[in-house]
Amino acid sequence: MLSREQLFRYSRNILLPEVGVKGQEKLLNSKVLVIGAGGLGAPVALYLAAAGMGTIGIADYDVVDLTNLQRQIIHFTRDVGTEKVLSAKSKIEALNPEVQVITYNEPITSANILNIIEQYDFIIDGTDNFPAKFLINDACVKARKPFSHGGILRFWGQTLTYRPDGETPCYRCAFKEPPPPGSVPSCKEAGVIGAVAGVIGSLQVTECIKYLLGMDTLAGNLLFIDLKSMEFNKIPLKKRQSCLCSKDPEQIILVDYSQPVCDLKGE
Repeated sequence: MLSREQLFRYSRNILLPEVGVKGQEKLLNSKVLVIGAGGLGAPVALYLAAAGMGTIGIADYDVVDLTNLQRQIIHFTRDVGTEKVLSAKSKIEALNPEVQVITYNEPITSANILNIIEQYDFIIDGTDNFPAKFLINDACVKARKPFSHGGILRFWGQTLTYRPDGETPCYRCAFKEPPPPGSVPSCKEAGVIGAVAGVIGSLQVTECIKYLLGMDTLAGNLLFIDLKSMEFNKIPLKKRQSCLCSKDPEQIILVDYSQPVCDLKGE
């Protein structure tokens, strides 16, 4: 039963026939893990909190740097030098004190990721390196957890949603293996328009909410956006029979690739 204050706070959600009171109660009882508290994780965490997500987990192994503030909108100038998970937690709680925030200021590796994600209903990938993205994909496929992938660079962004239904293609169906270290520039090397992170992060939250409410999602497609030309392309994906997601989950072995996965810094 929603309180009077909750009915007011979430009234714009509740007015939607796709949400209503029951849908809002569902969100309030849901748990979402955000891996990476950077460019993508910042808007993701704020919009999850605003929507009334009951529990939000934040995993990051970094501190706020001055260069982060151009796009990582959950962190303020006064937070420079502060652990990102603590900075994010304080903003989430200031926005919505009802939300329970669980922080993980530790390396996320093949050794602990399954124990962490098993506690959540949906996983959002906001990391900025390929080893982390492949680890998140593989762990979610193995644990049968839905997740949203997001990536940004320059004026570009991409996102896809994985549903653990045995039919939806995963991240590896689109990108088989991590590229060789150094072959793809990072945001630090190539730059990124901060607003791209806001667009992709908002899409990831929307996908998360739709999944939790039982609505159709982007699953089965890769959405690529170019904000320089303002082109949005939805690319259908096919599930590869040779892909990891076509195997028995019990046979999936998680791998920490050459780039340190513990360096889980948000986009």
